[in-house]
Amino acid sequence: MLTISELASYAGVTVRAVRHYHAKGLLPEPERDHSGYRRYGAGAVVELIKIRTLAEAGVPLAYVRELLRADVKEFTAAIADIDEQLRQEILERMRHRENIARLTTGGNLALPSELIEFLDQLRALGVDERIVQIERDGWIPLCAHSPERVPEWVARKRQQIADPQFVDFYRILGQALDQTNDDQQLAELADKLAPYLSRLADERGDDYLNDVDVAPSFAKLMDALAFDAAPPARRLIELLKKRGWTGWTKLERVDSRVRKASS
Repeated sequence: MLTISELASYAGVTVRAVRHYHAKGLLPEPERDHSGYRRYGAGAVVELIKIRTLAEAGVPLAYVRELLRADVKEFTAAIADIDEQLRQEILERMRHRENIARLTTGGNLALPSELIEFLDQLRALGVDERIVQIERDGWIPLCAHSPERVPEWVARKRQQIADPQFVDFYRILGQALDQTNDDQQLAELADKLAPYLSRLADERGDDYLNDVDVAPSFAKLMDALAFDAAPPARRLIELLKKRGWTGWTKLERVDSRVRKASS
């Protein structure tokens, strides 16, 4: 008969592991003998080696008892199921690693790779970094809200920034951020921006500017993010409203009656 230390040694595990397998109900725990020690038979060594082999192969302990009692057919089927589960876990971990690798900086948190590339394109075109950051922060809730639409929206954005006129629009917005307390200069920018937007819309259609079709309430949330990050942007949009355009996330023409009321 073997002590627990001898059993562990012959099976190639620790005493702690033996006790853990007892607690999990995988290895029967013998009664204590007259001297107060538990004694194990030779069969316990074989059983313990089987448990160790399954555990080291990656079989969850919850399945070990079932496998120890299974016949050949049941064992094969169970192993196939476990293998598929492990394969799915590996794929999930690989996806996690890919996501972590994309998070080279905290600024790209919660953004898909195609959107990170789009933001890098804006930088390469000379768009003010503050505008890029506002654009990024607006996309974070948008990606969470409608992830299935993101590829479509990003493709449309890429089409837009291939147009030098649209890139100029981004640059004008960047200039507005420098006019913190100068309402006159913001008004001059609005005077420049309004006819420019009208010309773009006349040439390409209003949908060319109103490119992210989300609910008005969600657009307001995204506008609030932009205005909190860049207060001059809020004032610029107020001035634009008097000149026929409104909205940051959803650029739209203003009805002439609304324009008169806001003047």
